[in-house]
Amino acid sequence: MSAQRKDDHVRLAIEQQHTRTAANQFDEVSFVHHALAGIDRPQVSLATSFAGISWPVPLYINAMTGGSANTGAINRDLAIAARETGVPIASGSVNAYFKDASCADTFQVLRRENPDGFVMANVNATASTDNARRAVDLLGANALQIHLNTAQETAMPEGDRSFSAWVGQIAEICAAVDVPVIVKEVGNGLSRETLVTLETLGVRVADLSGRGGTDFARIENGRRELADYAFLHGWGQSTAACLLDAQGAGLPVLASGGVRDPLDVARALALGARGVGVSGGFLRTLLDGGVSALVAQISTWLDQLAALQTMLGARTPQDLTRCDLLIQGSLRSFCADRGIQTRQLAQRSSSIDALREMTGSTR
Repeated sequence: MSAQRKDDHVRLAIEQQHTRTAANQFDEVSFVHHALAGIDRPQVSLATSFAGISWPVPLYINAMTGGSANTGAINRDLAIAARETGVPIASGSVNAYFKDASCADTFQVLRRENPDGFVMANVNATASTDNARRAVDLLGANALQIHLNTAQETAMPEGDRSFSAWVGQIAEICAAVDVPVIVKEVGNGLSRETLVTLETLGVRVADLSGRGGTDFARIENGRRELADYAFLHGWGQSTAACLLDAQGAGLPVLASGGVRDPLDVARALALGARGVGVSGGFLRTLLDGGVSALVAQISTWLDQLAALQTMLGARTPQDLTRCDLLIQGSLRSFCADRGIQTRQLAQRSSSIDALREMTGSTR
């Protein structure tokens, strides 16, 4: 049953990719163009660091799958793409392995094909501390993701209905493992209040994983005989909204969910993300065109991100947080209701000192 469910997830996720509308709230974030802000390409670095973690690039392949022969083959190809491009990679939930150890290789292939890369294992918030350690050991993982998915579980026919123990279990896992813990949503977003709670539990990083990418409530509803949970489709906050909500929260954040191109990556970094993850879009490229197509796509994205940094005068991904941003439309309304100031985002480079620092001018 678990293997079939994993294959169903892939099939339904790809159906979403092929029918997805192009617009999301990243379109309501735009850079103010400063025609003399540009720098020289050799000055640009894509390296990022946060919470004691260092990555050569701020782009990563986020959690997807594992647990069946078909998904094991997908993980093999994803790992090869990660190895060839240098991007970090996360496994899908290893809960299937806890239930059936015979599927271990469908996850271990991520490390075997990518022996020197940054690999993240993934468990749910009900995992025991022993299983959390087993997940890390299974992949020789550099970090552990704990995914939060109440909307998915609610729509899932066989899903959990008890969530009150999650807070305490996350704290226990953080104390039990020897690698950084990253808590992530699966596509419904993390609010500022949630980030504050996570920090008190010992979580090192949060992956906001907002609405706009794969909709797992919709996937699980598609597995229901009556498909009677359609009212949960589109639940939660967008990734752009979550990034704005996270301003000043203190916990380093990653961004995933609805990232369509290098401009969305730059937007997310400018809104404060230390790294940006992609799942469904990369999966579609892999299944449509194979490993070579995915390697080409990731390589192109990294090259184009460096080009955007060059044009915007950002030597590093973190320097994008000094670029001026305009927040418009429904996203601006969200900020108003949540008490988030947007005007200052449009004036971050307005001082002469800030402009000189971005451009390297000493005059």
